[in-house]
Amino acid sequence: MSFRVSAFYKFTPFEHPAGIRHRVESALRAAGAKGTVLVASEGLNGTIAAEGTALDEAMAALTALPGCADLEWKESHADTMPFWRLKVRLKREIVTMGIPDTDPNQLVGTYVAPEEWNTLISDPDTVLIDTRNDYEYAIGTFEGAIDPETESFREFPDWFRDFRDRLEEQGRKPKIAMFCTGGIRCEKATSFVKSEGVNDVYHLKGGILKYLENVPEPESKWRGECFVFDQRVSVGHGLEIGEYELCHGCKRPVSEADRADPRYEEGISCPACHGTLTEEQRARFAERQKQVELARQRGVAHIGRTPAKTGK
Repeated sequence: MSFRVSAFYKFTPFEHPAGIRHRVESALRAAGAKGTVLVASEGLNGTIAAEGTALDEAMAALTALPGCADLEWKESHADTMPFWRLKVRLKREIVTMGIPDTDPNQLVGTYVAPEEWNTLISDPDTVLIDTRNDYEYAIGTFEGAIDPETESFREFPDWFRDFRDRLEEQGRKPKIAMFCTGGIRCEKATSFVKSEGVNDVYHLKGGILKYLENVPEPESKWRGECFVFDQRVSVGHGLEIGEYELCHGCKRPVSEADRADPRYEEGISCPACHGTLTEEQRARFAERQKQVELARQRGVAHIGRTPAKTGK
């Protein structure tokens, strides 16, 4: 059995986001879709999965929402259902930056198609910034990309202001190119950066996922794998499922080398969080892992498995 996975977002004003949330949840449940969708007054953002034509039904319901007729999404596949349940949540922002009035519909950078991205980032006058979080950068990024070393997107505005000041001290005014997983973070980041008075700003249309789908591996400037926010954990070129798994203790991706480390305990800890867990946490995670193993022996999924952090 194969499942179709759709990652999408749309910045569009919803006058009654609570009503939109209810409409989305009802439509996706009716289609049998699972995943996570965030709804706010600024739009919606999510990743869902369903079998065959059920995904077409789900996406048709989403494109029928006010202002979403031109909703775009990135589609990939999974051998097993990558989500345990459907969650549709009402939020203040569909990607949390914490800067009021940041609106990509009013002010945004220049969209760059995946096929044209290599040319832009190969220009020595371009500064390339990865707008994702540190654990995402760690498993893969573009050649020459700067890592802001942020643990959440809320930290990006302060980081960028400091970075801009350093550029100005050097007398530099380069092109600023930004990217993220599916396009939403870098789209909002370009809106913020332009509001700060920087004009030459670009971002990757469709994000890393669209680049990995459209650009042949021999021509690619992507190195490593791309973290995704479902049970697949990571994907590579052609959106093939990657080698990473998820640490239950800290929700970070763990590689084959990490899993061979003595500090790695399945379902409990990895090298990154081994020394940070309390005894109570370790005991709780160990009991949970025991239940996972028992479910595995019975040939059923353990519904309590914790999904990856949300965001794009």
